[in-house]
Amino acid sequence: MLDLTVNGTRHSVDVDPARTLLSVLRTELDLTGTKYGCGEGLCGACSVLVDGEVTLSCQTAVGEVQGKKITTIEGLSTGGKLHPVQQAFIDLDAMQCGYCTPGMILASVALLNSNPNPTAQQIATELEGHICRCGVYQRIVAAVEQAAVAMRGGR
Repeated sequence: MLDLTVNGTRHSVDVDPARTLLSVLRTELDLTGTKYGCGEGLCGACSVLVDGEVTLSCQTAVGEVQGKKITTIEGLSTGGKLHPVQQAFIDLDAMQCGYCTPGMILASVALLNSNPNPTAQQIATELEGHICRCGVYQRIVAAVEQAAVAMRGGR
């Protein structure tokens, strides 16, 4: 039995500790916002935050994250209000098919938590490991810039 804290809620799951975090999130906890993309840690679709750090859940054994704070896309909004990054992605149409969006948003949140005023180049560099098959990178960078302003208390 493993104890996981996901989106602020403690869960006990009876799974092999070698199973991927992605598999456990999707099948055991029904948190399907985290996506299976390439399965090899190259596309970023499976990204979650573990203790605030971007983590590729398809490459992480669930046993490695026991006792750590896991945040998925479902855990970003609070009190029915979207996180500023989520809102900016909507405002600027920074998604098309939406498959990369959860990983992009979580990576952007981690970036803004560590660097509240990144340049467009810093944003692009930070998101390099996240593939958007639809190619809306310019809107994604603009959304992260807008979210940065909102998180700093601006408009």
